[in-house]
Amino acid sequence: MTAATRDFDAIVVGAGFAGLYMLHKLRGLGLSTRVIEAGDGVGGTWYWNRYPGARVDIQSMEYSFSFDPELEREWRWSERYAPQEELLRYANHVADRYDLRRDIQLETRVDSAHWDEAAARWTVRTDRGDELSARWVVMATGCLSTPKQIDIPGIENFAGSIYKTFEWPREGVDFTGQRVGVIGTGSSAVQSIPVIAEQAAQLTVFQRTPNYCAPAWNQPVTQQQYSDWDANRDAYRADARSQSVAALFNPEERTAAEMTPEEQQAEFERRWQNGGLPMMSLFADVLTEPDANRIAADLMAAKIRSIVTDPAVADKLTPKTYPIATKRLCVDTGYYATFNRPNVTLVDLRETPIVQVTRTGIRTSAGETAFDAIVFATGFDAMTGTLTKIDIRGRGGVSLKDKWADGPHTYLGLTMSGFPNLFTVTGPGSPSVLTNMMMSIEQHVEWIAGCIAHMAEHQFKVAEATAQAEAEWVAHVGEVADTTLFPQANSWYMGANVPGKPRVFLPYVGGFPEYVVACNDVVADGYRGFAMA
Repeated sequence: MTAATRDFDAIVVGAGFAGLYMLHKLRGLGLSTRVIEAGDGVGGTWYWNRYPGARVDIQSMEYSFSFDPELEREWRWSERYAPQEELLRYANHVADRYDLRRDIQLETRVDSAHWDEAAARWTVRTDRGDELSARWVVMATGCLSTPKQIDIPGIENFAGSIYKTFEWPREGVDFTGQRVGVIGTGSSAVQSIPVIAEQAAQLTVFQRTPNYCAPAWNQPVTQQQYSDWDANRDAYRADARSQSVAALFNPEERTAAEMTPEEQQAEFERRWQNGGLPMMSLFADVLTEPDANRIAADLMAAKIRSIVTDPAVADKLTPKTYPIATKRLCVDTGYYATFNRPNVTLVDLRETPIVQVTRTGIRTSAGETAFDAIVFATGFDAMTGTLTKIDIRGRGGVSLKDKWADGPHTYLGLTMSGFPNLFTVTGPGSPSVLTNMMMSIEQHVEWIAGCIAHMAEHQFKVAEATAQAEAEWVAHVGEVADTTLFPQANSWYMGANVPGKPRVFLPYVGGFPEYVVACNDVVADGYRGFAMA
């Protein structure tokens, strides 16, 4: 990179799906753009998450870009829920198809981004010593990209192998004949545990909080399914965008009280046999009415008991401390049945907490178990962790970390007061993780590109959310969340999985269609809530 190429119109941080599409759109505006990516390849979450069994939990044909019909026609998914390897191939195909790689700098982390008041530009510094300048910065860093710190004492003393689901060896791991411990039972663990159990001589799962899981019933995509998708793609996409989650969940329109017990059971079984995240759309009021939620939880508990043969183990695998679906539902392949295997043991950390990792294994309050390998599947500092880890400083040198000390403050989840020309794709305060992320990414990228085009057309150098607009949006996000059962769970949606993190509901639960209307109304009203100059 020469001195002449250190100044750009825009810098995008992250080369996952959001960063790739953002680069494509900015190029379309004729803007010089540099993407900075920490990995040695594109793909974002599907570059990093290579653990056994990793796959998407939205159906593959929906979890794909819709902006280019030709791209949709030429790519064919092999499975209902694509595995990590295929998702990574898709990301690379997108990068190659649109010739994106020439503007992507790999193996580089952004250390800081500071607003230069006099120049009305951002100065971005990297861990490779680069100092770059840009009019606009777009953070396409993902919602689940910073692993939670592991705070179990004694890890450094363990003589065996340690693996982390977020940093899985590219060459894979063979656990054949080994004694393996897995710590955590979130989505990464739920997907990897059945695969590890098939290899390991003995697998011990350390669970603090059980999760609700729905079966994937994963299978190859048939030609008939693709013919139907090709013929009706536009209608399916429009239908998905009309639903709260921006995916074809087809939520039940009746409340639980409007259904007989027999109808409730039948609807549960129908959704169970279909599988996947649409399980959480069982009743219209499952996330707002405690009685409806309890009915759904009881139906799920009965299903767990019907699969897991040991009643004591089934009881431990059944959540009791939060309403169903207020933590992200996991989509699994044989997770509950895995605990029927003779080589699998479940340890309830609420009964016997971990004391420390020792040289030979893990010691709980009940004693020590020896292991050859330990797998940590302990989750992420979701939605805000990656952004606050970077030294981002706006007007007056105020850091984003300080601004968000009591929780994230954004306008539409897209930008922040005091941080001009800085945008976040699927940031806190937007639907993001409560939706099909590909649809949310497309909507955000297109909105950001539209805003930048508006600035260029009117020769504005700076666009910044007003403090009032930001405060009103933050209040709205909280008010909508409080109409649901979500705040009752100690979930990563609430930031509750990270010690010391403010307890705030991070995404926007008002629904994708409602959110899109809000964003479009801001534009239609002359970018209401923005100061442009």
